[in-house]
Amino acid sequence: MISRSLQQTLSRLLDFNPAVFLVGPRQVGKTALAQVIARQRNAVYVDLERPSDLAKVGDLEQYCSLHADRLLILDEVHQAPGIFAPLRNVIEERRRAGKRTGQFLLIGSASIDMLKKSSGTLSRRVGYCELHPFNVLEVGDENLRQLWCRGGFPESYLTQGDGRSLDWRRNFIRTYLQRDLPALAPRIPVETLWRFWTMLAHNQGQAFNATALAKGLDVGAVTVGRYLDLMADLLLVRRVQPWASNLGRRVVKAPKVYVRDSGICHALLGIRTMDDLLGHPVVGGSWEGFVVENILGVLPQRASFGYYRTAGGADVDLVVRLGGDLWAVEIKHSSAPKVSRGFHSACEDLRPNRRCVVYAGEESFPLSADIKAMTLPDIVEMFAEA
Repeated sequence: MISRSLQQTLSRLLDFNPAVFLVGPRQVGKTALAQVIARQRNAVYVDLERPSDLAKVGDLEQYCSLHADRLLILDEVHQAPGIFAPLRNVIEERRRAGKRTGQFLLIGSASIDMLKKSSGTLSRRVGYCELHPFNVLEVGDENLRQLWCRGGFPESYLTQGDGRSLDWRRNFIRTYLQRDLPALAPRIPVETLWRFWTMLAHNQGQAFNATALAKGLDVGAVTVGRYLDLMADLLLVRRVQPWASNLGRRVVKAPKVYVRDSGICHALLGIRTMDDLLGHPVVGGSWEGFVVENILGVLPQRASFGYYRTAGGADVDLVVRLGGDLWAVEIKHSSAPKVSRGFHSACEDLRPNRRCVVYAGEESFPLSADIKAMTLPDIVEMFAEA
């Protein structure tokens, strides 16, 4: 079993908050992590997708009174939004009685923003953390290529053989399209959502062009925007917003969009093996998305990030502000990384004090006096320890 780096963060949040939301896409390992916490803390686990468990919390206040001194883990809490109002009352009563922390662990398969909207005023009483698919630090440097090809969902990464991994990811996609997405957007045809998801995979790492996608789907640009909102809320797609700048430059305003898990991106495109991937036109965009997701998955919440691109050609794949440092991160799938004129122009605009190129090699080294070539494990470890 691969231990999850989020475990310590989750335990710390439970020690300082009455309730904690643990979010992440389906099958990412939230339940497995919650069961580890449950064993450590002698917790009560309730799966709200089971009718029998859902019936237990029909009178939540009564059920909580039976387990007043134990952590209560409520899984798939987004399936029962009506539970938040009584939950708020229980939290307040317990806080008045002196039990101020470690009351509830709430698990959901939707974004933090979506759960905040659903939970209303409860959102001000809880901590939040997101479980991402496996990252390179969790699986080890030697397994980077397998992680990139298969993605970080545990079942996909750990299964025997690339063929079985691809079959799992195709079933994962089918389940989302046939069950989860229709539950949230019943009027959107499954075929349309599948085509939209696949189009995003083909355009991995590109600025979102609603007009072009709308034309391909024969719908309006506003409708395409709603599709993107839905996929982002379910943590299937990542939007990286343009870096805010008051430099007076004509900055590209559309977000860059990534299918968050590289393995899901490859499954949508029919890519089975590393050989298939290396010969596919999406290889550069896939590597960029893989690097971005590994970095963003370990950034502390206090960090801010975006990308920078101007009409004049200045371009940085990822800009990160963390503490007093401003990072300009260029991403290249090459064993001999080079930086473009656009990167230098962007650095003249942004004036970052840390500049690097993340490449697909095995050793970090200086490219110049102020630019460093870095391996993915090295930069992820650096941000994780920040």
